[in-house]
Amino acid sequence: MSLHIFGIRHHGPGSARSLLNSLKALAPDIILVEGPPDASEVLHLAKHTDMKPPIAILLYVPDDPSRAVYYPFAVFSPEWQAITYGLKNDLPVRFMDLPQTHRLATPPVEQLVASLTNIKQDPLGWLAEAAGYQDGERWWEHMIEHRRNSTDIFEAVLEAMSELRSSDLVNDQPKLETPQENAQQEVESKEPQVTLPTLGEAHREAYMRQSIRLAQKEGYRKIAVICGAWHAPALKEPENIKEVKELAKSDSTLLKALPKVKIQATWVPWTHGRLSYFSGYGAGIESPGWYHHLWTNNKSSATQIVIRWMAKVAHFLRKEDLDVSAAHIIEGVRLAEALASLRDRPLPSLQEINEAIQTVFCFGSDLPLQLVHKKLIVGEELGEIPEETPMTPIQQDLNKEQKRLRLPIEVNAKTLDLDLRKENELARSHLLHRLSILNIPWGQIQHSGNARGTFHEIWKLEWQPDFSIRVIEAGIWGNNIHDATTAYVCDQANKAGDLPAITKLVDHTLLANLPTAVEHVLRKLQEKASLANDVTHLMAALPPLAQVMRYGNVRKTDSESVGQIVDELITRVCVGLPNACFSLNDDAAAQMYEHIVKTNQVVNLLQKEEHNKSWCSTLRQLVDKPFLHGLIAGRACRLLYDIKEFNVEETANHMSLALSVASDPVQSASWIEGFLKDSGLLLVHDIKLWQVLDVWVSSLKEEAFTILLPLLRRTFSTFEKAERRQIGELAKKGGTKASLRKSAPKEFDQVRAESTLPVLAKLLGLNL
Repeated sequence: MSLHIFGIRHHGPGSARSLLNSLKALAPDIILVEGPPDASEVLHLAKHTDMKPPIAILLYVPDDPSRAVYYPFAVFSPEWQAITYGLKNDLPVRFMDLPQTHRLATPPVEQLVASLTNIKQDPLGWLAEAAGYQDGERWWEHMIEHRRNSTDIFEAVLEAMSELRSSDLVNDQPKLETPQENAQQEVESKEPQVTLPTLGEAHREAYMRQSIRLAQKEGYRKIAVICGAWHAPALKEPENIKEVKELAKSDSTLLKALPKVKIQATWVPWTHGRLSYFSGYGAGIESPGWYHHLWTNNKSSATQIVIRWMAKVAHFLRKEDLDVSAAHIIEGVRLAEALASLRDRPLPSLQEINEAIQTVFCFGSDLPLQLVHKKLIVGEELGEIPEETPMTPIQQDLNKEQKRLRLPIEVNAKTLDLDLRKENELARSHLLHRLSILNIPWGQIQHSGNARGTFHEIWKLEWQPDFSIRVIEAGIWGNNIHDATTAYVCDQANKAGDLPAITKLVDHTLLANLPTAVEHVLRKLQEKASLANDVTHLMAALPPLAQVMRYGNVRKTDSESVGQIVDELITRVCVGLPNACFSLNDDAAAQMYEHIVKTNQVVNLLQKEEHNKSWCSTLRQLVDKPFLHGLIAGRACRLLYDIKEFNVEETANHMSLALSVASDPVQSASWIEGFLKDSGLLLVHDIKLWQVLDVWVSSLKEEAFTILLPLLRRTFSTFEKAERRQIGELAKKGGTKASLRKSAPKEFDQVRAESTLPVLAKLLGLNL
């Protein structure tokens, strides 16, 4: 009976290559891998032809899917190579780490405390420092990952780790990449609600030793153990029989009566980007794409590996319209090899290759290299899983919908332009909106001014691996996307605290085409609207509902019931707004200003005569209301001018009154801000208004002007650059008098205008 321990680093192509060669030479009769025994039921799927890494095992608590962990694997992960080797050769393959049924059983608060008190160090850092390297990653890469066809490296790793564990330089809980702890760190970094590691390394190593003893008891003679390098010394069997028994007894005592929780396991697609430590993954690596290249070219010579990588980078840069020739590739390879030789390295590492690329391909610039890093060094590979993979009903429904609507999952960001007049594309829109409601933002709608019409939606699609757990979480609401979204919306409507919150829900629900939910939400909306007394809440509720009214027919949704609510809300706003604007301080006035602007947009959008009349009447009351904050009065006057209710003379009169000597200068400045904010062309084209403003500014005393200058600068800063330039030129040329002299309107020439009518009639095809 023999025990062979292989200490590896997760996601290392050199470790994977050496491990695979060692397993072939050893020909074990059982393989034990550091991984979750809870996933044993889905482990056999690893040999399926449709299983293509990067993929991950997902373990979650069915009653609380937010408590979950991922165990990612790339094709170059040593554990993955060990698993597939064993399954292809019909060998027993088992996971031997402490089950997640225990590790996820601890309440999240206790787990957080445990993780915070377990500060870890990097044991490889000591070896790297002794060897003259900057960090442990570089040392491990050069000593292990760049080795080719080595089978004796694991003895050296075991010896090094044994020395480190017995040294006072590191504590009892050092950090080294192991799939379990770091898989869980991955979830922690991306999902704050997910549980953190709870039980210590002692528990994990005790369970591993028990798994080894079980295999020995079952009669296996050649046992291959694949574990994180740090754990390797702890799994060696003591030579003294008495120590063996004492250790077994100690392990049993330590693992006795551990808490348990029900666990379910499945496989999910993963990405190279999520294997990168830039994503926050605890066991992350710097260059998944480069490691994939090393693995797929493991039979090539060192020079061929560098040449093929350089050619790959050159091809990519040419696609990005950068001039890279074959001569550049030759020079780049030579420079990388020269740098490696100077540094006494057997193979150019990514550091030397990047330096050569930046020098030869990019002419010293690091900007193209950043793009190479994102697209090639990290990469955008997306894994695949077989259809036989166990899934929850809602996952199955989502997969079915994705196939029906021809929306495959892609890791690269993709822009999708949907024409809502087409049935299939409207159904795509419904699915994406439903997923957004369920907090699965696979698609993010882009609000672009270049859209070709109201019947178009532009989406940016980008799938993230952790969306899988969100889909599972959504299963508590229903067994398919439609039912789950309906139930979730109804629950949110019941919990909605104010009117604006529920009106946004109406908009989202209609976009998602959920008739049952719409009926429920509208009923709740009517209840909230009838009880709401706060005018600002009524005004905040209008914009989402107006969007429903404006675009409802395009999406084939019934907006009649929404229209009745909108009519009621606008009426109540018009009645209550004048009193709501009384005695506002500056902050409250600024908020009310925004509400008034948005309500005006709603009225203009709906274009209903009764709304227009009521709104105009309300604005007139605001203009004439005494002691009203200047910001509100000025904006009301401007809105009336924009909709032609006030002509230039009336507007100039109101401005003159607001800017009179009797008025408080600060109040006058607020009035100007409300009137002119976000648009200065009015001053350029309406000379009378310019004259009133010019006279007021000229009449200010020095002290008042000094106080008001910041307020006026704030107002003018909201103008476009071209508007500010025109106003400056107008003032420079003499202000009011020059403007009146230059821009005095000429009398209308009736005869000259009528002479154009025959030509216009022909152009328009009219018979006059």
